[in-house]
Amino acid sequence: MTIPAFADQVILKNGDKLTGTIAKSDGKTLVLKTDYAGDLTIKFDDIQSMTSTGDLNVTAGGKTAVGPVTTTADKLVVATKTGGSVEAPIASVTILRSPAEEAAYQKSLHPGFGEGWAGGANLGFALTAGNSETKNLNIGLNATRTGFHDKLTLYENSIYASASKVNLHPGASVTTANSNGGGLRYDRDITPRVFGFGSGDFFANSLQNLDLRYILGGGIGFHAIKKPNTTLDLLAGINYTHESFSDLVFSQGPPEVTYNHSDSSAALTVGDNFMHKLGKNSVFTQSFLLYPSFSQVNINPAAIPFPPFPSPDNVRIMRGAVNLGLVTKIHKWLGWQLTFSDVFDNHPLASTPPIERNDITLATGLNFSFTH
Repeated sequence: MTIPAFADQVILKNGDKLTGTIAKSDGKTLVLKTDYAGDLTIKFDDIQSMTSTGDLNVTAGGKTAVGPVTTTADKLVVATKTGGSVEAPIASVTILRSPAEEAAYQKSLHPGFGEGWAGGANLGFALTAGNSETKNLNIGLNATRTGFHDKLTLYENSIYASASKVNLHPGASVTTANSNGGGLRYDRDITPRVFGFGSGDFFANSLQNLDLRYILGGGIGFHAIKKPNTTLDLLAGINYTHESFSDLVFSQGPPEVTYNHSDSSAALTVGDNFMHKLGKNSVFTQSFLLYPSFSQVNINPAAIPFPPFPSPDNVRIMRGAVNLGLVTKIHKWLGWQLTFSDVFDNHPLASTPPIERNDITLATGLNFSFTH
């Protein structure tokens, strides 16, 4: 008989009497924690009266009060420690939280940097032996930290492949793919629909002799679609791009002629990011970024004795990237992923063998999801 005396009490309009601990309410439903049935969610309109033995944080009519709560007729009464009793119509109650729920809410307003992360790590591996001896490894990481008014996104993708025996012809191990890409983007809401962003993207590919390409930029974005199951962000801004190549083969000789090249330029940034949940277990993502250069490439003829482009005319460089992804959940932390990416450059440097305009990757494997 002493246990109910120290428990919160909720009486429904149908006469049922429930005891436990009032956790929270948004004015539409109330959550009551019980030892006998776990958390009970009750429609607020079905409540005849309620009484709390401990303090509750109550927001009603735009005002906040803290103290034990009782109800009389259509009014809610908060017995504060300093200001006496505060009354408000029950219909005006918008927030009601226990001290534990209020502490969790306040903490959520100012999360630590290590909190609020969600994402996944991708892993794919293939190995052949016997008539063919090949190895293929692809790994990736996507992580997003979402706050109330900002978002930080990190990504990394790498693929490596080699072959040492093909069609019964053994030989020295030859690298057939070796590319690494990664970057980050930070978004900060200006209005519910408009946000500012800053980004950095980095890419290297040893088969192109590309030591590093980095693109640092920023601009304005627009939340064209912002729903729980579908989001679409449109981006526009400017960036600074720098890339460096080493030991590009211009002539295989003999003697072999090689050269190095680096270039910096300013460019526009335009693109989009799209996400759609396909049912309960699959998520499709798509991103497209285009970087049209403001100026034409300027080659210093004193640096190398031959033009490094197929055409001697200066050209306006157009770079970009397309990424598609599909993750299907198998377990709460395990899924299957399929990714496609195309990094392109409309006018690559001259080299032997020639550098292709498009660098395409299609990979599949396991996805290990995480939240913190």
